Amino acid sequence: MFSQQTLKQVLETYNNDSIPYISCETLATLQDDANTIVLDTREKKEYDLSHIKGARHVGYKTFDIKTVSKNIKNKDTPIVVYCSLGVRSEDIGEKLQKAGYTNIKNLYGGIFDWKNNNLPVVNLNQKETDSIHAYSKKWSKWLTKGIKVINK
Repeated sequence: MFSQQTLKQVLETYNNDSIPYISCETLATLQDDANTIVLDTREKKEYDLSHIKGARHVGYKTFDIKTVSKNIKNKDTPIVVYCSLGVRSEDIGEKLQKAGYTNIKNLYGGIFDWKNNNLPVVNLNQKETDSIHAYSKKWSKWLTKGIKVINK
């Protein structure tokens, strides 16, 4: 049953390990590295509520590889993709790989694990916030810190 699973089991169920994971702790140390690009693969309403500082919104349903290719020309650029837990971001990471990008990591546990580790998120005004879009009631159980927002 879904509610009995650990985060590791959920990711093993939904992902195929095609994109290597990066931990929140490791990404936090890279945040000041101008060479690493962080891509938020959630929907716009999720990103607008809060996101990892410096992350660029690329979306999931609206993802467009042509737009990414225009903005990230060097295919060896270190890229970290994330979503709520790391499921949608793996899909986007695979699309980036297919387009020739070679240095992609998937944030293990996504923005939920980021917030659960007391790492900061910002809103559209770049102000720190505790609000996190929890995606759905089913998935919100994995967010244990911050303010869960589902229908916004």
